[in-house]
Amino acid sequence: MATIDAHHHFWKTDAQEQPWRTAAHSALERDFEPADLVAELDDAGVDLTVVMQSVDEPAENDRLAEYAKHPRVAGIVGWAPIRDPRAVEAELERAAVPKLRGVRCLIADDPLDWLTTPDSLALFRDLASRGLAWDVVPITAAQTRRVIELANAVPELRLIVDHLGRPPLDTQGWEPWASNVSELAAAPGVAMKVSVGIDALTAWNGWDSEVLDRYVEHVCQQFGASRLMLASNWPVILLRASYGTAWRDLGRIVARHLPDPGQQEQVSGGTADRWYALGVEALTS
Repeated sequence: MATIDAHHHFWKTDAQEQPWRTAAHSALERDFEPADLVAELDDAGVDLTVVMQSVDEPAENDRLAEYAKHPRVAGIVGWAPIRDPRAVEAELERAAVPKLRGVRCLIADDPLDWLTTPDSLALFRDLASRGLAWDVVPITAAQTRRVIELANAVPELRLIVDHLGRPPLDTQGWEPWASNVSELAAAPGVAMKVSVGIDALTAWNGWDSEVLDRYVEHVCQQFGASRLMLASNWPVILLRASYGTAWRDLGRIVARHLPDPGQQEQVSGGTADRWYALGVEALTS
């Protein structure tokens, strides 16, 4: 089974504004291109990847369309203006991104009351019919409730929660994060990525894989291998760790709590292949 990094980014700093990047993120103020990542993939034994959007604008999809040509890229999660359902179809038709397997937009901690309006539900049914997943990072209890409502209302939608749902690594707290994860896992249409997001990395003083252990254990217990996928969040992860260190540490912690080799294969590739409908067997044959 192919090993798949289910979440990373490419970007050219001068080509786009990244409003989520602050003075604390100077290490990210340069270009990150496929040539920068391939050696890291080879060293870590990663075969294929899923590239994620990082800014909300049509030009991002144009950039992603170019990155999709790279042979190590199995899938693209592009930008869609989800808050404006009428605009989504037009953007998907305009951009025509190769290997498009999902969409997302950046929500931070904004209210998601719009997520379950009739127009939004119709949009997500359409996305599901197109075979597209939706990536999101709900970090508040209110956001989590809305995401669960969506998952229950559109059970055919493959909904993927990024970055462990933003655990409080800096304080090593537990609630309400743990309850949010359990509630998300109760919806069978929701999967989760074993990765660390920029908010947690920024607040965290430094990389300490043992701090991650109980959070990863909880998601392993709640989601199981068939709904978990390993992801680097490169280059954002470089704020606290190298690609290889993060990939190996996350994989080792997953193996501690899901010791069966078949389970580990699912988390390191099989789940991403299925949830993003990558068709890896065809790509690697």
